[in-house]
Formats: sequence, C-alpha cells, structure tokens
Amino acid sequence: MTATHDATTTIRDLENARYRAIVDQDLARFAELSHPDLAYSHSSGDTDSLDSYLDKVRSGYYVYHQIDHPIDFIRIVDDVALVVGEMNASITAGGREKKLRNRCLAVWKYTDEGWRLLAYQPTPMPTA
Repeated sequence: MTATHDATTTIRDLENARYRAIVDQDLARFAELSHPDLAYSHSSGDTDSLDSYLDKVRSGYYVYHQIDHPIDFIRIVDDVALVVGEMNASITAGGREKKLRNRCLAVWKYTDEGWRLLAYQPTPMPTA
C-alpha cells in the first residue's frame, strides 16, 4: 500500500469518528480530533471556533440525532487532506427540528499530534 492510500484510509476513519463523536455527544473525542484553530461553518452561514461550537453542542443548541456522510473523494496534498462529500442529517438547532442535505468540504491538517480537522464548510443542496 502507498502512503497516500494509507492516509486516505486514515482520513476516512477519522471522518467516521468525528461524526460518531458528535452524534454521541462525545465532545472530548470531537475536540481530540479537531485542530485548535478549527473554523466550523454551518449551512446557516454562521462560523464557529472549536470552543464556540463545543459550547453550542454542550448547551443543547445543536443536537445531532442522525448523520449520513457519504464521501465522494479525498485529496491529499502535502500535509492537508480535502474531503468532499455530503452531510445528510436529522438535527435540532436552536430548538427547531431540521433535516439537512448538504454538500460539504472538510479540511484535515497533519500536525505533530496526527491528523486534525481544521475546517468544515457545508453548502445546502437544492430541494428537488
């Protein structure tokens, strides 16, 4: 196996782990997977830091009930991995139940501690 194949497999596993952590509200695990400079954007257009995002999940502002996240492709360039796919979810946001259907881009950065989620950007897909 090549180093790129190994890294791609690792990133795919990390994507699964971060989504599982947020659905399970395992915020310590989510924080462990995240870069301290995380920029976490939402389909509403808001962007959170790691701390503000975790505060919102901790307070119940965001509750993730179910997430499906098919990955279209992963591109690794030097110490950065781009993950392009979808994030389809059932959530509660600000007390309102929502169904999300987003295209998304996740950016992972390789650090001394391993791969860490640096940025996330969803874009709502048009309804048919």
